Amino acid sequence: MILIIGCKGQNSESMEHQYNNALVNETSPYLLQHAHNPVDWNPWNKTTLKKAKTENKLILISVGYAACHWCHVMEHESFEDSLVAQVMNKNFINIKVDREERPDVDQVYMNAVQLMTGSGGWPLNVIALPDGRPVWGGTYFKKNQWMDALNQISELYTKNPEKLEEYATKLEVGIKSLDVVKLNTDEPVFEKAFIQSAVKNWSKQFDNNQGGMNRTPKFMMPNNYHFLLRYSHQNNDRELLDFVNITLKKMAFGGVFDQIGGGFSRYSVDAKWHVPHFEKMLYDNGQLISLYADAYLVSKDKLYEDIVHQTLNYVKLNMTTNNGAFYSSLDADSNTLEGELEEGAFYVWSKDELKLLLKDDFDLFSDYYNVNNYGFWEHNNYVLIRKEDDNFIIKKHNITANILAEKKNEWKSVLIKERDKRPKPRLDDKTLTSWNALMLKGYTDAYRVFGNDDYIAAAEKNANFILNNQLREDGGLNHNYKNGKSSINGYLEDYAATIDALIALYENTLNEKWLTTARDLANYTFNHFFDEGSNMFYFTSNEDASLVSRSIEYRDNVIPASNSIMAKNLFKLSHYFDNEHFSITAMTMLNNVKPEMQEYPSGYSNWFDLMLNYAQPYYEVAIVGKDAKQKIDKLNKFYIPNKLLAGSTSENDMPLLESRYNPNNTLIYVCVNKACKLPVSEVNDAIKFLKK
Repeated sequence: MILIIGCKGQNSESMEHQYNNALVNETSPYLLQHAHNPVDWNPWNKTTLKKAKTENKLILISVGYAACHWCHVMEHESFEDSLVAQVMNKNFINIKVDREERPDVDQVYMNAVQLMTGSGGWPLNVIALPDGRPVWGGTYFKKNQWMDALNQISELYTKNPEKLEEYATKLEVGIKSLDVVKLNTDEPVFEKAFIQSAVKNWSKQFDNNQGGMNRTPKFMMPNNYHFLLRYSHQNNDRELLDFVNITLKKMAFGGVFDQIGGGFSRYSVDAKWHVPHFEKMLYDNGQLISLYADAYLVSKDKLYEDIVHQTLNYVKLNMTTNNGAFYSSLDADSNTLEGELEEGAFYVWSKDELKLLLKDDFDLFSDYYNVNNYGFWEHNNYVLIRKEDDNFIIKKHNITANILAEKKNEWKSVLIKERDKRPKPRLDDKTLTSWNALMLKGYTDAYRVFGNDDYIAAAEKNANFILNNQLREDGGLNHNYKNGKSSINGYLEDYAATIDALIALYENTLNEKWLTTARDLANYTFNHFFDEGSNMFYFTSNEDASLVSRSIEYRDNVIPASNSIMAKNLFKLSHYFDNEHFSITAMTMLNNVKPEMQEYPSGYSNWFDLMLNYAQPYYEVAIVGKDAKQKIDKLNKFYIPNKLLAGSTSENDMPLLESRYNPNNTLIYVCVNKACKLPVSEVNDAIKFLKK
């Protein structure tokens, strides 16, 4: 079916294609990828949903994202097929959803599919009644499976619609019960023994040889290892710290890290972190920068420093806009030189290619990056992976560290130059507030640890982008930015991640604009997201249109849950502004989640991180005087995760700083539970208080 678009949609690009649908007017790269399918796709909006009700037709909702390999496969096999399109167009109102633009829609229908099938993933395909309530769904389907399912459900809707209605009603109850959080009226008790027990149970799943969890595929789960790093450090758990370091080292050595261009892919399909699912997501890289920066403070391992610098260089070159914003992702797929779309084509190498490019260096290179059975992938291609550290290679080949470093730089220069001749992976060039905040935090943490002024400049530029473009006059945030236009009312994840990043930015710059903005955003979330019954926050604003259910996201995943980030934000803000409401809310939120935390610790690691703030000493460090910034920079060279920093170079009425300014001396105040040590002027003396 050819859909005739009005003047707005008729541009030179759309006129070149046999098929055009309503997605031609969208800005999402994922939606635009489907704009010329024969399927009569529509975006998710009020007009489309109203059309389904008016015509009393089933809704087919297909959710994915631009960097999703299997989304592309299903598009090619089914959505580009005119026979499939005939069935879809005749019987359904077809809606394409970019899960990154509309995580609220994705969340509702993902919950439905997980209830129906026991698992989920993308592409996510759901059939719903005209009112939006789901009745059937799954993930990837082959063409024949897809056609059969569509025909069967269409027939059932025609002959026995009451059966689908009955099922939808039951499923709706299940969906609404999934993310219900009840107010826990038990007294909040947060003890170290509770955390210790959870970590002990969790450790049974560790892969102590290759790092990560003892299963495949392996996701990097940065917040898991950030918590485990902190817990092992604060409790002198050498065995646990070794596990964290093995994991970080193996990930850095693996093919999941782009050994030539820097940056991490989304996950590894095997146990040794070798072959990635090649898409590179902004949210992974932002969080991993923060993780490796903190791990460097603990270990002083130069590998971790290199990983941070290489990843930030990758982000700067490939995912950063002129106005300081960050793009969302790079696709797993790219074209081969023969024009075929293939997963990983941009990143892999054949032995013959490498021999030709590296000449006499090939033997050393192949030993370093395992161009052998260990690094072999498929179709005569290799994914570069390290097995041994530099010292091992230096001794084995009888070369110096300087020579090896020079060689590595030469190899990367040669291979990047060659790789840039290949068709590049497709870029998802939309900007998401929440993901930008994660990268903003990554830049800030890298500055905190390594002191590179370019990093804090990039962080402040991005923060100003968010404030100037995504922050509305009413005090709320928008979620999406593309082609100079800010759109989509923000979700809790946008507020939580932005507040977290702005607090970190304040701690490193002492610019109070960032801290007061963080507080104002927190106040906005209470007005528009807060559930008085549970003392948790809904994922969507009270100004958004209703979906099948209004969920509360509280289980940590690859990105921590918006509620766990929010609880940590409120904990910190309560200290900065002496705000009892923030303090009580953070404590209540943690207490609400506590009954579930022991059963599945990896799904609550960010909550456990917050629990450590209560179970062990948590320090307020106030530095006041003309040298406050320099002393904070020096203090930040120590890994002290159980602290917050406040500072000023002049008189300041913030509760932590009030009446503490001395024009003749810069003093450091270390306090815990509102009891303070005598002020000291030397950072090393303050460190002694913080390590007790």
